[in-house]
Amino acid sequence: MNCTIWKSAIAGTLLVALASPTWLTAQGQPDHHGPTHYYVISLGAPLGGSASGAAAINDLGWIAGDSNVTGDQAQNAVLWLYGYPINLGTLGGPNSAVLWPGLNNEGQVVGISDTAATDPNGESWSCGAFFPASHTGHTCLAFFGQRGHMTPLPTLGGNNGFGTGINNRGQAVGWAENTVHDPTCTPPQVLQFEAVMWGPQNQVQMLPPYSTDPDGAATSINDHGQVVGISGICQNAVGNRTAIHALLWQNGTPTDLGNLGGTAWNTPMALNNHGQIVGFSDLTGDDNGNNPNFHAFLWTSPGPMQDLNTLTGDAISEALGINEQGQIVGASYAAGFANPRAFIYQDGKMTDLNSLVQSNSPLYLQAAQEINDSGVIVGQGCVPGNCSGTSPSIAFVAIPRGDANDGVSSSAEAPTTPSNVGAAPKQLLQRLGLAGIAGLTSAQK
Repeated sequence: MNCTIWKSAIAGTLLVALASPTWLTAQGQPDHHGPTHYYVISLGAPLGGSASGAAAINDLGWIAGDSNVTGDQAQNAVLWLYGYPINLGTLGGPNSAVLWPGLNNEGQVVGISDTAATDPNGESWSCGAFFPASHTGHTCLAFFGQRGHMTPLPTLGGNNGFGTGINNRGQAVGWAENTVHDPTCTPPQVLQFEAVMWGPQNQVQMLPPYSTDPDGAATSINDHGQVVGISGICQNAVGNRTAIHALLWQNGTPTDLGNLGGTAWNTPMALNNHGQIVGFSDLTGDDNGNNPNFHAFLWTSPGPMQDLNTLTGDAISEALGINEQGQIVGASYAAGFANPRAFIYQDGKMTDLNSLVQSNSPLYLQAAQEINDSGVIVGQGCVPGNCSGTSPSIAFVAIPRGDANDGVSSSAEAPTTPSNVGAAPKQLLQRLGLAGIAGLTSAQK
């Protein structure tokens, strides 16, 4: 598995006086008479490297993620503001990224960034799993971004933090180290970490783990202040038995969401304002987490988890995003995490997104990470013909098609352009405000 796809298994913004695109109220509602089809646009790798990823999209059409910089030795968080890529920089170190749906409708964003400081314990911590080798030795902090300014978020006294989600009230969540030397850590990891909530003025509040679990992490928060995440043991501060329990925190109190039969990798990834929760959970036979075999799940109160299964022929899946209409997106894999395929789950059925896009799509869609309330999907894919396990992944946006005002019929293919094959029709791009996407010709802009 390449690094960008593995991210899905486990910022400042600029406030610009631009009107919201009119398509937001017209497109993307679930089609209960048949599957929606999509135009796929490649967002490229705008910072000069060969890879990128899109993890978040808000209801304005703003997209957040990351892109490798020139030389592919580091990556920086990126905000695509109506298609124009903006490098959000770092907190002093080589790397930063938005890896979860950490972007709200107020233009506020959260993510993670290396700092210039050296980790005194020699930990690679959670960030070491997502960043290139240039991260080695640096501490990593959660950041909050607004109006082009990136601010570090406080830890619980330790050296590292990780930001994942933010709601429209400005409350952010993630996890952060404290000062406890945790015997359940696997060297070089030393310090305990806990789920945290920041804000709305960046103050930090610890969210307790479940029962006697020593460690925890929060992954998403909705506008009602409900938070989802995990708790377990320390290990390497990422995955496996750090996720013994899938949790929902309400008013700071954790509730165990159960599992699909396994003992590890039980991880909620997102929830909507209806309290519907999606993620992934191991099945029985996971060998205490050493043989991950998780499936995507949907949890609705009072439970239990619903196994969403996989795409036909696959063995592993994970649900990564859900919108207010209950549309779910994620990734499905063959055994051994081979051949990742993006999916959408709606009306009780999981469908390969690649079967719903134009035949001349610029990318094969490998993981769908978030879907906004208009049904627009972001994630990452690979260039057709270059989709081996080591091939670079590229960020995409998939736009529901078939609106009478698209400029083409729902059955028509999207035209090709010299450098962005499979781009949506000019009329639709103009309505989306996506003229800034790299590669579009001046005529289309």
